Amino acid sequence: MILQTIRKKSPLIHCITNYVVANFQANGLLAIGASPVMADGNDEVEEMVAIASSLLINIGTLNDKTKKSMILAGKKANALGIPVVLDPVGAGATTYRKQTVKQLLEDIEFAVIRCNIGELAAIANVKWQQKGVDSGTGSISLEDEAKRIAQLYHCIVIVTGEKDFITDGNHQQWITGGNPHMTEVTGTGCLLSAICCAAFVSDNQPYYQLVDVLRCYKKIAEQAGSTTQYIGDFQIAILNELYRLSKDGER
Repeated sequence: MILQTIRKKSPLIHCITNYVVANFQANGLLAIGASPVMADGNDEVEEMVAIASSLLINIGTLNDKTKKSMILAGKKANALGIPVVLDPVGAGATTYRKQTVKQLLEDIEFAVIRCNIGELAAIANVKWQQKGVDSGTGSISLEDEAKRIAQLYHCIVIVTGEKDFITDGNHQQWITGGNPHMTEVTGTGCLLSAICCAAFVSDNQPYYQLVDVLRCYKKIAEQAGSTTQYIGDFQIAILNELYRLSKDGER
């Protein structure tokens, strides 16, 4: 199981992320045996990413300071061959976010883009009504656009939702399951992006490693939902299940 492999590898994951989810992301990475570092200062990100296994760029609470840090760290990671994952939170919600994502995609080579359908629409420049950082509403050929973006940027694209879709531009797969409470707890998608960082570097078949992660995360959601009644407990159950599966595997 991929989570057990991550625990054995214990990768250092450099997260330039948003302050809403930083603690949950860090605890989630620790739960699977990875080492999180949440450095975003302009004066240290290049030095920090140089010792990391992979880099996560999450634009959830975007500002000019973190934008500069993202570009500095991303370029340094590319120069050193360190994989970079993009989580374009709310990419279509404002002009600033959309322009920033455009610049990030121009300046940095990403290994993975992990987004929801609204964020995919923004990247693909498809008309869409984004609801803040939620997916919103509109019409898009998800499979076609995800595959096109994967081919355009030479990366793996993951679109999460009620069902998850993953493609590297050649292969593609849908993953079903999960629990609706995942949308009622802040940071579950952001944590998944961080786990994708760890999974990508855990072995030598990143596409299949990420497919495994998506399946595991759906099962974790199902198990958390079956053992809890309230949302606060659900978030704790997610961390507990991550820890259990990374230590013991599936029952």
